[in-house]
Amino acid sequence: MNAFAIQLTNGCLVSDIEQEDKNTFQFLQNSGAVEEVEGLWKLHSLYRAGRLYVGKDGRGYVEAAFKEQKDLLVEPDHLGDAKHGDEVVVKRIIARRGRASGKVVTVIDKAHLFTIAYTHRDEQGNFSILNIRTGEPTHAVMEGMDLKAFKLGTVLKVDIDDDKVLEVFGHLGDARVDEKISLALYHREDAFPPECVTEALEVEQEVDRNEHPERVDLTHLDFCTIDPVTAKDFDDAIYFDMQAHTLYVAIADVSHYVPYFTAIDVEAKKRGFTTYLPHKSFPMLPRELSENICSLKPKVDRLAFVAKIELDRNTLKPLKEEFFEAIIHSKHRFNYDDIDKIIDNNASEVTGKVKEILTYLMPLYDITKRLRKERLKDGFDFRSEETKLSIDADHLLKETSIETGTPSHSLIEECMLLANQASAKRFEGDGDSIFRIHEPPQLSRIEQLLTELAAIGLYVQEYEDSPSLIRAIQKEADKMGLASEVDAMVIKSLRQASYSAHNVGHFGLGFSHYSHFTSPIRRYSDLILHRLIKTQLREDEEEASYLLRNIEPLCARVSELEREATKCEWDFRDRKFARWAEQHLDEIFEAEVIEAGEAAKAVLLGDIKGITVNLHGDNVMLFDKIRVKISEVNIAQAVIMTELVEKLSKEEMEL
Repeated sequence: MNAFAIQLTNGCLVSDIEQEDKNTFQFLQNSGAVEEVEGLWKLHSLYRAGRLYVGKDGRGYVEAAFKEQKDLLVEPDHLGDAKHGDEVVVKRIIARRGRASGKVVTVIDKAHLFTIAYTHRDEQGNFSILNIRTGEPTHAVMEGMDLKAFKLGTVLKVDIDDDKVLEVFGHLGDARVDEKISLALYHREDAFPPECVTEALEVEQEVDRNEHPERVDLTHLDFCTIDPVTAKDFDDAIYFDMQAHTLYVAIADVSHYVPYFTAIDVEAKKRGFTTYLPHKSFPMLPRELSENICSLKPKVDRLAFVAKIELDRNTLKPLKEEFFEAIIHSKHRFNYDDIDKIIDNNASEVTGKVKEILTYLMPLYDITKRLRKERLKDGFDFRSEETKLSIDADHLLKETSIETGTPSHSLIEECMLLANQASAKRFEGDGDSIFRIHEPPQLSRIEQLLTELAAIGLYVQEYEDSPSLIRAIQKEADKMGLASEVDAMVIKSLRQASYSAHNVGHFGLGFSHYSHFTSPIRRYSDLILHRLIKTQLREDEEEASYLLRNIEPLCARVSELEREATKCEWDFRDRKFARWAEQHLDEIFEAEVIEAGEAAKAVLLGDIKGITVNLHGDNVMLFDKIRVKISEVNIAQAVIMTELVEKLSKEEMEL
C-alpha cells in the first residue's frame, strides 16, 4: 500500500494528510467512505484501500491489508477508470452467488500518470507510436501537429488519460535523451521548484557559534571526512578519542535547516533519495544546502548531530551511546585513495595536521578491522562487484571500471554501522521509529537456489539454519573459483532490505537493531530518524506523536522511492550499454552464462564490464564460458540480443 492508503487504513488526522491527497480525502468524506473513530479518520468497515491487480481475463483483485482478509475480487464492470497497479478504494458488495467482491470507488494513486513513447515505422512502412517500456503500440495526439511529421524515433511524454503529448524529449538517435527517459520512467526530478531554491538561498551561509549556545562545542576536536574523490556533499565526519576509547560520528544536521512542511521538506519527501547517474547526481535537497551549509566541509564550522560511542577496550562492544547536537570544525578532507595510500605506506611521508589526525586514525583503522571480523561471524560478506560507468561529452559509454571495497571504505563503513546500530537501539521496535530491516530468506527461495547450484555441481551437505547454509555455499563456491558469481545468486534469493516501523533485525548484516542515521543529505529516511531522536532528547511528545502517527506511511513511501531511484540508475546504465552494443553489431565477444533455460542471459567478458545480454542458443549451462555475436539491439527498450557462436573449453579460457 502507498502512504495515503496506510493512513486511511490505520486512521489519521486531517492535518496529517498530504496536500496532493486532500481532494481525494474530501471526496471519500462526502461519500461516507471514511468515518471518525476516537479522533482519527479511517475507512468505514465496508471499504478497503489497496493496490489493484488486473488479470488477463480483465478481472481485478485488491490485495488484502491484513492476514485475516482475502484479496477482494473486482469484476470488469466494477473497475471504473482504474488500471492495473493503481492504488484504489473499493466498497465491498455482494456479487452473484453471494460472493463478496468490490467496486472501485476512487483511484487514490495512479500507477502511471504518463507514458513515455516514441514514433516508429515498421518494415512494412506502417506508422505507430510505441510505449518505450513495453514496445507495445499506444496512442498520442498533439494539437495542431501530425506526429508523422516528426523524425522517426522522436521520444514523447504522453498523458495517460487523454493521450495528449505533454513534452517532446528529443530523439533516440541522440544519447542525451537517455537521461530524460530514465528520470521520467522512474519519476525522478532534476530542477527544483523555484520556492525551494528561494528558501535554500535564504538559509545562512556560515555558522556563528554565538547563535547556538545550547550546542556542544566540539570545534577543538580533530574531525576529518573520508569520501570519494568526486564527492561534493559530506554527510559524515569522524573523530576517535584514544584516551576515552570513544568514537564520535558527526552527521550533517539537515533537520536544523529543513523544518517540517517547508517547500524543501515537501520536495525532499517527494524525492526520497538522491539519484546517482554516472555523469551527474540528482539531489534530494537543493545544492545550495547539500553542497554548502549542510555539507561538513573542512576548515569551517558546521552544525552536526553527533553519535558518541564509548567502546570496551577488550571486546569493542559499546559501553555507552549518546546523541546530541553539536558544532564541529572538520580539520581535513581525505578521499579514499589518500587513506589507502597512507595505510599501504604505514603513515610515512605525512606532516602537519594530517600527521596529528593519523595518531588516532591509524589505531581506529585497526579497531575497525577487528569490528569487521567480529561482525562477519553473524553477518555476511557478499563479494558482488559494482560496475562504474564513465560517460563522454556525447553521453556515450567511454569505459567501465569495477569498484571494490578497500581498507578506507571498510574503515568508514564500520564507523557508520556503529552509529546506525546505536540510533536503532534507542527505540523499542514496535511502531516507534524507522528501522532498516532485512528479513530472513523464504524457504521456497532457498530451495530454488539449492536446485540451481546443484546444476553446476555445487552441493551443501549439512547446515543448521539460513546463515550457516549461506556460509557453506560460499565456502564451496570459493573452492570452485565462483565466489562472486555464486554470491550474486545468493543475493538474488534474499529478500530486499526495506524501511519498517517494526523492527525484525537485519539478516544480511547480522544485526538485531539497525537503522539509517548517517546520510540525511541524500536519504529522507535518515532525516525522519534525526527528527525522532530529537523528540526524545527534547521530550517533545506532540512532535513525536505526529511523526509516529505517520511512521508506517512514511516507511512505505521511502521504501518505494528507494526502489524507484535504484531502477532509474539501472535503466540509465542499460541504455548506455545498449548504445555501446549498437556500435559493435555482428562482433564476437567472450561471455559467461548467468541465467540458463529459455530466457538465458550472459555477461560479456572484456574491457567493458557489466554488460548483460539476452542469449539465443541451446544447451548452455550456468557459468559456461562461451562466445557470442551481438545480433540485434533495441535502443528504445535497452535490450541487447546475442547468438551463441560456440562454447569454450577450459583450456581456451586459460589462454
